[in-house]
Amino acid sequence: MSHIFHRGGGGAPPLAVSAKGLWVVDEAGHSFLDASGGAAVSCIGHGEPRVVEAIRAQAARLDYVHSGAFTNAPAEALADRICAATPLGMEKVYLVGSGSEAVETAVKMARGYHVARGEGDRHHVIARRQSYHGNTLGALARGGSEARRQPYLPMMTETPRAAPCFAFHEKKTGESEEDYAIRAADTLEAEILRLGAETVSAFLAETVVGATAGAVPPSPGYFARIREICDRHGVLLILDEVMCGTWRTGSFLACEDEGVRPDIVTLAKGLGGGYQPIGAAVCTREVHEAFADGRRGFVHGHTYMAHPIACAAALAVQDVIAADGMAENVGRAGEKLRQALQARFGNTAEVGDVRGRGLLQAIELLEDPSRKASFDPALNLAGRIGDACQRHGLLVYPGRGTVDGWRGDHVLLAPPYNITEADVAEIVDRLGRAVDEALADVPHRT
Repeated sequence: MSHIFHRGGGGAPPLAVSAKGLWVVDEAGHSFLDASGGAAVSCIGHGEPRVVEAIRAQAARLDYVHSGAFTNAPAEALADRICAATPLGMEKVYLVGSGSEAVETAVKMARGYHVARGEGDRHHVIARRQSYHGNTLGALARGGSEARRQPYLPMMTETPRAAPCFAFHEKKTGESEEDYAIRAADTLEAEILRLGAETVSAFLAETVVGATAGAVPPSPGYFARIREICDRHGVLLILDEVMCGTWRTGSFLACEDEGVRPDIVTLAKGLGGGYQPIGAAVCTREVHEAFADGRRGFVHGHTYMAHPIACAAALAVQDVIAADGMAENVGRAGEKLRQALQARFGNTAEVGDVRGRGLLQAIELLEDPSRKASFDPALNLAGRIGDACQRHGLLVYPGRGTVDGWRGDHVLLAPPYNITEADVAEIVDRLGRAVDEALADVPHRT
């Protein structure tokens, strides 16, 4: 009997005993091709000896110090590396232990910024429908993942919402991508005006939407319009790049491809690559100066923030990415993956869309693509595909509620940055067999 309270409260999943490169092995000796890096985490693959050695050496040198008493060399070096990696002028890094912590930090940082500047009425954080920003109560309250939120609604503060930027489902017939982008962005301004601009602290959005809707990139011009709206009303722009940042979509920050600088950006998964828990809220000099020049500093902190071993691991992961040219491979490999998915599923009637950016790609399943009609949620098609993938020795990240939080099924892929063309072919082949198997088993099939 396992004494672990397993995820979801159900029975114990298989016991993983080892992992190397793209492969995870369980106690029965079954090997699984990890095509999603867990939850888009393992960006350089498993068992990289250079990172393992960095962790060992740091643990022997300095395992832990409280960040209220000391800084430490790995944290300083990692912050330098993060700020140097982007041309956008992000200059201060607040290091924490997870993506949820990073989002909570960013939201509190935005509130503290306004308080320090004498605008204490600014407290609303506007988010988007069909978003995900973490699973702590504060982060969950800001997200738009309805199935995750529902059990805890009485405990959460109400968060105002803007529309998502999801052209596949929301763009009107005959409407250009650019016109749709403006229409979607303008729902933010409408919500700011409804609330009263003097009460709005920040707008929080994923640059490329990850788990909730399945690798949805923004329409051209969307974030440029968002930046204009935020500037016009004195609202801070927080971009959540926990999943899509740190090279996952090609650039260090996904927002670089949008030509937009956020006031605060959150990072996590690809920062430490799964070797240690770590996250970060990265802000501009202007945001930081509100605290540095004020009578009251940033009232916030975590026990394990700027943890020396976690920072050493993340720094080593970034060193490996740089030394092996992995960032340069993301765009090339991502395009190969997208082409392979389109070729394999182009004749699968129930695959309505193949989308993504870089090595964050997804397929969306539809019962009737001509009407963009989703399968009955009771069928749990995404879960069926995930189970079938495991039977075929493949690990993916299936998602439900793609369209509105309840309806819709997708499968997310987020393989490591050093993936090869042969790896792409193997992933798509196994995924194709699993999708065919799962579709053959649902009631609509005859």
